[in-house]
Amino acid sequence: MYKILVMWAGALLLLLSSCDPARIYEQNVELPDGNWQIDNAPVFEFEIQDTTKVYNVYINVRYNLEYDYYNLYLRHQLVGPDGKELSFKLHELLLMDSKTGKPLGQGSSNTFDLQALALNNVRFSKAGKHKLKLTQYMRRDPLPYIIAVGVRVAENQAE
Repeated sequence: MYKILVMWAGALLLLLSSCDPARIYEQNVELPDGNWQIDNAPVFEFEIQDTTKVYNVYINVRYNLEYDYYNLYLRHQLVGPDGKELSFKLHELLLMDSKTGKPLGQGSSNTFDLQALALNNVRFSKAGKHKLKLTQYMRRDPLPYIIAVGVRVAENQAE
């Protein structure tokens, strides 16, 4: 009986710690064979219902330590529900410290996850489904050891 009670308490604690009231969307996609090809540009579709709130948009990257570079260039294209482009930007994400080579983000062994703020304090003027497209912008195609990419949209709690 004691073991069952401890297991239930552990499961409840895990469930409560994984709740994030600020998050309105988060999705990650695995890249085939851990290689990101330029023509494989994942599109993430999320719904904005409240146009009075301010949001932050993050880019998620899962990478292997065999990745040859300390950074990752990628670009985003954000399109509103009416099909109009809202933003288009090139990002440089630092995956490792450029001097020490120490991996950034969370991980163990040889796989790490990094979440980087891409768009800060965004106000969406129209409610509805928005699309965010990510394209790798490195000089190598395919780009090996990038395992997955994703997007997270959250309400900015500071506002």
